[in-house]
Amino acid sequence: MLKESVTIQIASGLETRPIAMLVQVASQYRSTVHLESGTKKVNAKSIMGMMTLGLDNGESVTVVTEGEDEAEALQGLKEYLTQNHS
Repeated sequence: MLKESVTIQIASGLETRPIAMLVQVASQYRSTVHLESGTKKVNAKSIMGMMTLGLDNGESVTVVTEGEDEAEALQGLKEYLTQNHS
């Protein structure tokens, strides 16, 4: 299992479209992928779960990956969360 804190750098925060894109990124990997914020832990492959986090630009989230491609999954999510999407 890998865990890393990431500061979101998406101008609009994690609204509907960026969340859908994030779920697509997470779904490319065989590993389990979760995002943790405060006391919430959500499956990053679940659009409904991701919507409950309500994260904004500049907030910090912990990415947790576990499985055969966990390093690649962690890197892919970090890259998505730290690129400026408009």
